[in-house]
Amino acid sequence: MGYIILVIAQTIVLPVVSGGVELAVAGGDPALVFGKWWVFWGVGTRLLVAGAAQVSGRGPTAAILGSSAPSVHEQQLIRELGTANIGMGLAGLLALVPGWALPAGVAGGVFLLVAGAMHLPKKGKNAQETLATWTDLIVGAAVVVLAVYTLIRVAAG
Repeated sequence: MGYIILVIAQTIVLPVVSGGVELAVAGGDPALVFGKWWVFWGVGTRLLVAGAAQVSGRGPTAAILGSSAPSVHEQQLIRELGTANIGMGLAGLLALVPGWALPAGVAGGVFLLVAGAMHLPKKGKNAQETLATWTDLIVGAAVVVLAVYTLIRVAAG
């Protein structure tokens, strides 16, 4: 239950609340404000937490691989994925630095979008994997919207 609450908070609740507060207090372009917060929460904190769980061996990744007792090779693969997630998560946290949201978000957002798309056709997903699939797609789509919007603004301007 804690996993579900955390993922929904990082993917939907916290980006919407943070963006809404910033717009109310400081104003700004809504697409850029919400995009920044989706990168911070959806890419930054989400991948950082997932990576830490994978590196520590406590995440659900082994179960997704279909392993109740991961082999040495599976453990190595999970730890390596965890270190990649930590790196992308740390980059996502830099979204709060002016000019960093797009480049930091693209790496993690593309990863989440592709991961979500690859999980879509999988049969027999448990509730955690189903939630991860759809929230990966949501964050990936938010980052794609940010990227396209930013490119249109640059081209127009």
